[in-house]
Amino acid sequence: MDQYVIGVIVANVSGVLSRVSGMFTRRGFNIDSLTVGETESSGFSRITIAFHGDEDIKERILQQLQKLHDVREVEVLDSKDTVIRELLLIKVRNKTEIRQDIMTAVEIFRSKIVDYSPTALVCELTGETSKIDAFIQLLKPYGIMEMCRTGIVAIERGENCLKTVK
Repeated sequence: MDQYVIGVIVANVSGVLSRVSGMFTRRGFNIDSLTVGETESSGFSRITIAFHGDEDIKERILQQLQKLHDVREVEVLDSKDTVIRELLLIKVRNKTEIRQDIMTAVEIFRSKIVDYSPTALVCELTGETSKIDAFIQLLKPYGIMEMCRTGIVAIERGENCLKTVK
């Protein structure tokens, strides 16, 4: 199964996110990642959804999303022509004997320390999903205390835009 990323422009009104996620639930499709935020146009939000499926599933999802009330635009974002990023906040143990190893990992991954205490470090990393996954795997042996990551955000390269108003 392939992973697909869909950009959806919706009216910024109550209930839209519920309708979009409910469409996936009713059809038994799993959402791998979902992010929502305001757009450059007031009154509209952008939903970025990642999911796995085949071509038939992708087409059914696109058709169903386009039928939903308050959905203005739906587009599959091609990974070759799209900038895709995630944000990770990860808290690891701050022990003298491992601190330098963690600092080296932070430097190599171009992460940054956003909180430092005698017992814990909080690192922030932005990047593609594979980079986030690799950083997590590297830090596991040092004692991950807690972590959270956003879903992906995606925007097309160049002149192509997911328009909010037609």
